[in-house]
Amino acid sequence: MAVIKLGSGYNIGVPPQACTFVERPAPARVKPYEVTQNSSLPNLSIVSTGGTIASRIDYRTGSVTSQFNASDILVAIPELASIANYRTIPLATILSENMTPAIWQQLARAVYEEIKRGAKGIIVTHGTDTMAYSAAALSFMLDTPVPIVFVGSQRSADRPSSDNAMNAVCAAAAATSDLGEVAVVMHATTNDDTCAIHRGTRVRKMHTSRRDAFRSLGADAIGSIEYSSRKVTLAPDAVKRGTHKLALRDQLDPHCALIQFFPGLSPDILKAYEGYHGLVIAGTGLGHTSTALIPGLKRLAEGGTLIVMTSQCMHGRVCDRVYDTGRDLLAAGVIEGGDMLPEAALVKLMWVLGNEKDKTKAAAMMQTALKGECTRRSGHGL
Repeated sequence: MAVIKLGSGYNIGVPPQACTFVERPAPARVKPYEVTQNSSLPNLSIVSTGGTIASRIDYRTGSVTSQFNASDILVAIPELASIANYRTIPLATILSENMTPAIWQQLARAVYEEIKRGAKGIIVTHGTDTMAYSAAALSFMLDTPVPIVFVGSQRSADRPSSDNAMNAVCAAAAATSDLGEVAVVMHATTNDDTCAIHRGTRVRKMHTSRRDAFRSLGADAIGSIEYSSRKVTLAPDAVKRGTHKLALRDQLDPHCALIQFFPGLSPDILKAYEGYHGLVIAGTGLGHTSTALIPGLKRLAEGGTLIVMTSQCMHGRVCDRVYDTGRDLLAAGVIEGGDMLPEAALVKLMWVLGNEKDKTKAAAMMQTALKGECTRRSGHGL
């Protein structure tokens, strides 16, 4: 099957026998275009990790592949040059399913060094599928006096419906704003009008392909950017620029896991996690598993595994003191994760165990709000 790229941005498959093959000479090399930067504008750093915002169609396969680096993004989106002066750091060129805790550490160190060099804000380009994990990771590893803004796109740059340019321009506006924490900036609606600013520990991708896929859960978005005017509006609870002094604590314990309970889950699955230092469970409702799992969870806890219960529900919080199953889980050594999102709880657990070896103190840290990942009182929104 031959893959043909249409003017609409979509691909079609055509049988090879229906094609006429024409051999053409290789195009002449074009001198790379360089964006002229204005040194009087604020200095931002773009740290590129890949993802769809940095992707093109691979005509060998007809699929989207990560091929750009940070400098290519400046060439592709010239509007950025009117907002700031940029330094570009191509850290990685991967799709986000290939992200790892080790790359999170490299990313945190690169961002730390850029802020030390005087960057007034950081933009991290990242694939959308695991961007929430990475934003949470940097939230815990870094205290930042300046904005650290994660941005991606749902549709590659060569598609007419691509959201890459608007998202990148809004991210640059947020990175020059009064924000002072790690955030995710993506389309707030399906139209090209507004981007939302989501706290890095409270955001989730809620749709596979819509441009407004990202939502803040358990809390409101901490701000918005109007695309046409680039006006940034921050919520009262957004951490402001200069609130924190720069600090890096990049130790992570990768021997942690996240599992989702489902009816009929065999207790034998827990044998695979023997020796793990931490385990997050996405339980049902208020934070439950079947009673069949409780003896195995107790053995893990007694063996030194710190087990945190979260909920599969989009809103609300864990409370294991309402039903017998919940009380039995607490007696087995499972601790409540409050209203933390399961993915944020996993990253936090890696960070906590990487920095605190005393399990009692680590358990207390998991139930303490460090970067807005949990609250004492949950909202009622759906």
